[in-house]
Amino acid sequence: MFGTLGGPELFLILVVALIVFGPRKLPEIGKSLGKMMAEFRKASQEFQRTIETEVEADKLRESVRIDTTPAPPAPPAVTQPATAPASSPPEASAPSGGPESHGAEPVGATVSREPAATPVEPK
Repeated sequence: MFGTLGGPELFLILVVALIVFGPRKLPEIGKSLGKMMAEFRKASQEFQRTIETEVEADKLRESVRIDTTPAPPAPPAVTQPATAPASSPPEASAPSGGPESHGAEPVGATVSREPAATPVEPK
């Protein structure tokens, strides 16, 4: 808008200000102008810090949202059926003597769900 101001332009502005405001008012105007510029600079820096803080907070919130998303469920584990050890018979692995062992099948034994067949005698 103004381009670059050189020495002659600044000198002309100071002479016009001295004529308009007078030698007594010029120092007061300079002080107030300096204070206004300092306050403006302070306000702009505070605004910039506020914007940067909000941007960082948004980045942090986004990273927390990404980290808290649940992972897809793992496929169910395939279990092998339990088998009795080859060195000992199935009856040896079952506990004996307790009320819970009464009628219990030993581990690894096969259980038939069909009714027992009664032998038929010939006549």
